[in-house]
Amino acid sequence: MEDFIEAIPHLIKEAGWLGPVLFILVHLIRPLLFLPVIVICILGGYLFGFVYGTLYSVAGLSLMSLVFYKLVDIFPSIRARILRLKKKVFKDRNFTIGQVMILRMMPFIHFHLLSLYLMEMTSTFKEYMRYSVIGVILPSMLYTAFGQAITEMPWYLSIIFFSILAGVFSYLGKRGTAVYKWNRFFSHKAVERG
Repeated sequence: MEDFIEAIPHLIKEAGWLGPVLFILVHLIRPLLFLPVIVICILGGYLFGFVYGTLYSVAGLSLMSLVFYKLVDIFPSIRARILRLKKKVFKDRNFTIGQVMILRMMPFIHFHLLSLYLMEMTSTFKEYMRYSVIGVILPSMLYTAFGQAITEMPWYLSIIFFSILAGVFSYLGKRGTAVYKWNRFFSHKAVERG
């Protein structure tokens, strides 16, 4: 398995015009190889440069989101497994869509766990895919351009970076709760008047 993983960059590099297609397919098989998203995105930056690496990563991660949605529909056991992971990692905590977008940028958060959150927050497949695509753009850019720098940062810069992300995450959670309460207040007022 390790030999295959080590051969992937060489295969993609030598594939010519099929290289981008193979790279996007690597995003699809990434969970089977137990490779983190950040590793594949860094590889995209190395092989294709920032712009094309980002575009191919967005395409691959969006396609992975689509495949996950379909697999969860076909195989309920996959949903049950991810739900167990959700309960283990986040207990019964609810997130806003903005918080899920912030969590997408954190390399240690399970990709499919966040996809499950998006599935639960959205009412249609089209809405799920819209948020999925939007949610992978910034991490793809970040990992492709700065992924290597993030992994080589001194520990104190890593703590500062993740503290900033945690602060934005917390702010979005408080803002989402306030918006929910505000909307609920006005919907009750509308019912009272009606």
